[in-house]
Amino acid sequence: PYVSEASVSVEIETEDMTLNIGPQHPSTHGVLRLVAKVDGEKISSVEPVLGYMHRGYEKLAEVRTYPQITTLVNRIDWVSGFANEIPFIAATEKLMEIEAPERAKHIRLILTEMARIASHFVFNGAYALEIGALTPIFLAMEDRERILDLFEMTCGARLLYNYMWVGGLSHDLPTGFVESTLEFLD
Repeated sequence: PYVSEASVSVEIETEDMTLNIGPQHPSTHGVLRLVAKVDGEKISSVEPVLGYMHRGYEKLAEVRTYPQITTLVNRIDWVSGFANEIPFIAATEKLMEIEAPERAKHIRLILTEMARIASHFVFNGAYALEIGALTPIFLAMEDRERILDLFEMTCGARLLYNYMWVGGLSHDLPTGFVESTLEFLD
């Protein structure tokens, strides 16, 4: 067989590539999108885009009533549904010049803060998981489940609530909610 004595060394030149990671990427929890510029296997820059939400909800909302839209906004960020309900409800009430009762406002605030804490449990547990620590996600999810139990007690749902309505709430807090919440906080 013929063997060439000439050695061929070819460096392949490529342009930088822009790579979008998330928000659907398995390693991003919630709505984080990363815009990475890469040259082969080397990352030259990463721009985090927090709160990336484009999933077509604006178009869906064009042909729905306000109560129907409330059920959609829960789905924008599954980790914190109440935090999605409150801005939509508040904006709608402002546009319609409706004032919710004080009790409803306080309940909304309490549930939104609890949702924020629950979402922090997901972040903190998942953050540790990213660097190889498995135990924190189990502990974080255990505490998050206790908050979801309180949400289920309140509105019958653990993920997609539709509890905050234009003008107030779908119904008042159930008997035992305050005591169960204080027990959890301890």
